[in-house]
Amino acid sequence: MSVTTMILCVLDSLAPSTRAAASEAGLSVNAYVVRAVRRAATLDAARQLAGLGLGDDLAGEGDTL
Repeated sequence: MSVTTMILCVLDSLAPSTRAAASEAGLSVNAYVVRAVRRAATLDAARQLAGLGLGDDLAGEGDTL
């Protein structure tokens, strides 16, 4: 697996809650942020697919859009 290092700048006011949320999830801050980015990218892709108007074509084929 290839990994790219990125620098993330977070507001001082957001850092404590981010650290706390990561800890509560049992994750490192890095893993927590990567999970959040992955979720956002997945939702963006789902919105793009839904915008294509394929929902009617896929009706009855399992999960609906």
